[in-house]
Amino acid sequence: MTDLEQVRALYAASAGRLVSQVYALTGDFGEAQDAVQEAFARALIHPDRLRRLENPEAWLRTVALNLARSRHRRRVVFQRLLATGRLRGEPDAPGLTPDHVALVAALQRLPRAMREAVVLHHLVDLPVTEVARILNCSETAVKTRLMRGRRALAEHLRDGAVLEETTTMGVADHA
Repeated sequence: MTDLEQVRALYAASAGRLVSQVYALTGDFGEAQDAVQEAFARALIHPDRLRRLENPEAWLRTVALNLARSRHRRRVVFQRLLATGRLRGEPDAPGLTPDHVALVAALQRLPRAMREAVVLHHLVDLPVTEVARILNCSETAVKTRLMRGRRALAEHLRDGAVLEETTTMGVADHA
């Protein structure tokens, strides 16, 4: 049995039991799932170590519980900071205006490569050279995608079809 097959078999046999145990200790099912998943992710980094353990499930339980404890401590510290007023509770984030929803809907109508170039350049504000490096293509290709993307977005947004589609789908109602 390969190391990966051993981790898969261990996951199938013990993940549910581990989640139940961590849930009983934390009282938070989502947190328990996250901690167990992270424990298995750490096991996958060095699966050969599991083979040497007498009780791999006990090691995973210890890792998951330590993760849950660490997350709990961080939450407590964060809550204390919030209570002091040194941190604001909610970060400033732009709201979802109908224009924003329409733009995202229009972007979704573009081919993936074109959409990536437009978002990285115009929304993330990266220079063409950086976009080319990220997308693993030439600067000329990025410039072409940007030109075609802007043209397509202008058409989608000008005729209002995107806004009408999002409104009929209920997206604009949630803006």
